[in-house]
Amino acid sequence: MKSRFQGLRALAAGIVAAATGAFWGAGALAEDMMGQPTPGAIDLQPGVTPLRADAIFFHNAILLPIITIITLFVLALLVWVIVRYNKRANPVPARWSHNTPLEVVWTLVPVLILVFIAIFSFKLLYAYHDMPKPDLTVKATGYQWYWGYEYPDQNVSEFVSNMLPEDEARAKNVPFRLAATEPMVVPVGKTVRVLVTGADVIHAFAVPSFGIITDAVPGRVNETWFKADRVGTYYGNCRELCGVDHAFMPIEVRVVSQADFDAWVASKGGGAPAPTPSALDAAADAAGAANTEAAPAAADAAQPAAAEPAATTQPAPVAPAAK
Repeated sequence: MKSRFQGLRALAAGIVAAATGAFWGAGALAEDMMGQPTPGAIDLQPGVTPLRADAIFFHNAILLPIITIITLFVLALLVWVIVRYNKRANPVPARWSHNTPLEVVWTLVPVLILVFIAIFSFKLLYAYHDMPKPDLTVKATGYQWYWGYEYPDQNVSEFVSNMLPEDEARAKNVPFRLAATEPMVVPVGKTVRVLVTGADVIHAFAVPSFGIITDAVPGRVNETWFKADRVGTYYGNCRELCGVDHAFMPIEVRVVSQADFDAWVASKGGGAPAPTPSALDAAADAAGAANTEAAPAAADAAQPAAAEPAATTQPAPVAPAAK
């Protein structure tokens, strides 16, 4: 009986070792591609934003070890129960039914694990909603089945972004069904606020390299944000089942330098960023302060000098008439 148990334990250890080796081996063979899926890869797409880095850390350093430990522990319990308490090894079953310390442990331990996960989960959730002051705003509207982008700060009207045809994608050596005819263009190192809505049905705006996904709901405007720290082209797509051509509305985001972004805005007929309400308020306050300081000086300059008393000229006395 002991030798059989040892054999099963060795077999289980061998299976786990082989699975682990295959897991990391496959990850090593597939070199990650930036901004798009990597064929044969099993890890998450590498990110270029702080949100994505935090999400990858939460998955790889918090969730994955906990899930692995729990899975191996449950597997070991199953093997132990199968070997130790089967009918052949244990023909007379035990009659006990409750174990209070054990029930307290298996109730309390999962609660503590969930509380530990919640600490990192709430922190990440807060980061997603704690958007810094945006440098520019892009409105993304989902249609059946394409995207429309508008830059209100730069006075760039909405333009349509469709999936790039296969022959053009092959000619340009870009991924088919991910590349678009008109990409969203943003400057590197800037906080970009994305206002997301839908024109007909529910869509979803998702770019894995940025770590963002937001529903595009008709009649509602949701918002998300990202700050890309690397120049490049990053792909996403709609993540809702929005209809028959759901798989054909990709998202392409090009992160460029500020000079290239300004040139792109000019090519779209846009101009300098429109002043925000805060900027207008600041300008009004500055103008008001300047007017306040200039008012006394202007009043002094406008006030006439004090007039000196005018000299009174009296007519010369008239000589009396001779009698």
